[in-house]
Amino acid sequence: MSEKVIPFGEVKEARVEMEGAKNVYIRWLLGPEDKMPNFYLRMFRIEKEGHTPYHSHPYEHEVFVLEGEGALIIENKEYQLKKGYVAYVPADSNHQFKNSGEEDFVFLCIIPRT
Repeated sequence: MSEKVIPFGEVKEARVEMEGAKNVYIRWLLGPEDKMPNFYLRMFRIEKEGHTPYHSHPYEHEVFVLEGEGALIIENKEYQLKKGYVAYVPADSNHQFKNSGEEDFVFLCIIPRT
């Protein structure tokens, strides 16, 4: 991988089409197309009343909240998140992100390259 330095707005935002997702958008800031060696960096934007599906997968998440307010549900325990919060979601844990505020809920999410 050679270096990549661009404004995040140049990365295309796409609707998350996963079953159970509502008003969720993603930008693969550093992802498979960049041939990253170890990790992928994604930016999620969840609109008012939106949420990701309640799901699990065999890799962890590291999260940093940039804007808005939301909830993170991990194995039926709910955590409130807002700008400046960090969160860790263990691999194979059922989890969901929800927008609980009036504005967009925006966060960075790092996952391992699998």
